[in-house]
Amino acid sequence: MTDLSKFSLEFAPPPDDLQDLVSSFYHFATEVEESKPTERADRAQIRFLLRGSGGYEFCTGEYFDAAPVSIIGPTTGPTVGHIKGAPEIFGIGLQPAGWGSLMGADAESHINRLIDAASMLGDGVMDTHAAIGAAETLAEKVEIASDFARELMKDAESSPIWFTRVVDEWLTASASPDINDLIEQSGLSKRQVERMTKRFYGAPPKLLARKYRALRAAALLVREDGDEEGEAPEDAFYDQSHLIREIKEFTGVTPGKMKKTPETLTKDIQERRKKLAGKVSKIVSDT
Repeated sequence: MTDLSKFSLEFAPPPDDLQDLVSSFYHFATEVEESKPTERADRAQIRFLLRGSGGYEFCTGEYFDAAPVSIIGPTTGPTVGHIKGAPEIFGIGLQPAGWGSLMGADAESHINRLIDAASMLGDGVMDTHAAIGAAETLAEKVEIASDFARELMKDAESSPIWFTRVVDEWLTASASPDINDLIEQSGLSKRQVERMTKRFYGAPPKLLARKYRALRAAALLVREDGDEEGEAPEDAFYDQSHLIREIKEFTGVTPGKMKKTPETLTKDIQERRKKLAGKVSKIVSDT
């Protein structure tokens, strides 16, 4: 991948009333005319393409052209962006409860896929696109995007926020989450837990545990710090080969390359997410 050495990146936490629905807001811009950055597996996003063009090649091998406003479902592997024309992007990260409230559809059927937001939300979404593009500061863009999110969620189907809170706490409580702990903490049956994680996270508990175990370890490697309990990234895996295989599957990069020559953009993303600690959910700042 081409290293995006010339870029600007800012993150902002959501206001208190959107904490359970939005993970964070972010603004990215680069003067690089053409590149193919790799993004790790992640949660769902709404992205406003303010300048430039391109698309996304998901881990399934499918490619989708980016729309002016794109809804990207949860991803279960690395996604390659096809950047053209020095793009500028403003993004809204969606919490699982936010996805459920907005989409009213199972996340499992939208993993590793892109939807043109205008086709789903109507052409009015382009008014928000124009307003965000015209706003001069990140704070102004966040205010516009927050109002946009509130309006979207106002009449939307409500989601079981209690459940997504339990899942997020389960995913961050241990470097290697145990599914039995989630079943016990939720008070639901194994089948109910699996059905609900597929609906809101796009994956069953076992895959979720693997995904966030790998992302947590990758974040520690890139930032070169240990977790709060002093555990090393490799402690959550059976052996070194298991560590390498899992991290590469969910990030597209081997731990060796990630630690020795982390890409500038990847490292900056992780460091800026960490700085959001205490302002966003732990799963966002730690992974």
